[in-house]
Amino acid sequence: MSISARDRLIAALDVPDLKKAKELLDRLDPSVNFYKVGNQLFTSCGPQIVELIKERGHKVFLDLKYHDIPNTVAKAAQAAYELGVDMFNMHAMGGFSMMETAAAAVTSSASSDKRPKPVMLGVTVLTSMDEATFQDVLGIPGRSIDEQVLHLARLSQSAGLDGVVASPHEIAMLRKNLGKEFVILTPGIRPADSSSDDQKRFLTPGQAIKTGADYLVVGRPITAAPDPASAAQKIIKEIEDAIK
Repeated sequence: MSISARDRLIAALDVPDLKKAKELLDRLDPSVNFYKVGNQLFTSCGPQIVELIKERGHKVFLDLKYHDIPNTVAKAAQAAYELGVDMFNMHAMGGFSMMETAAAAVTSSASSDKRPKPVMLGVTVLTSMDEATFQDVLGIPGRSIDEQVLHLARLSQSAGLDGVVASPHEIAMLRKNLGKEFVILTPGIRPADSSSDDQKRFLTPGQAIKTGADYLVVGRPITAAPDPASAAQKIIKEIEDAIK
C-alpha cells in the first residue's frame, strides 16, 4: 500500500468546539494533512467541521464508531460518504449484517457516482482496555483480547470493510492472518518521550509502522505540545525512517 509518511499520520482534533479546532488547524497547517474528528467535536460542530477541513484541502477520518441496527448504520455511512469524508468507522461488535449493509451502500454509491470510496474500518477492541477490563466488560470465557480482535477483524473483512482499528500489539497478528492489503489504523501511539495517558496498549510511531500499521492516530502528544507542528513533524520523520 503506497501511502506517504505525511498521510499516515492522523492528528486527533480532540477539542471541544469549532473555535479551538480552527486554532489547532492553523497551528498544524501545513505539517498535517489528515485529521480525526471524533464524537465530542462532531457533536459540537456537526458537518461544519468536516467541511472546514475539506475546504483547506485536507483529509478527514470521521471517528464516530457507528453501532446500531443495519439500516440505521447504512444510512449513517451513506451520510458520511456524501459529506466527503476520506475514512470512517463502525463497531465490528455490531455484527456481520450491520457492516455488510453499510459497506454495500457506500460501495454502490461510490461506483455509481464514480467517486473515490472512503476507507471503511471496523472497531475491534478499544485500546483503553486491558485483559482484566476486557473480561469484566464482555465476559467471553476463555477468549483473550487477541482472539477477539482477530475474530472481529475477519468478520469485518468478510463483510466488505477495508480494514480495522486495532491496538499496535495486534498489528503483526492481523497482517499475518488478513494480508498486506487489509488496512490497519492504530491508535494508542505515544512517542517515547510522552505520557501513555489512558492508553494501556501502546507503541511508538516507528515501532507501529515497522510492525505493519498503515495509519497512526495521535492526539495529545501533538495537540498538547508547546509546538504542535514541530511535534507532528517529529512523528512524520519517525514514520519516514521506519518505512525506508
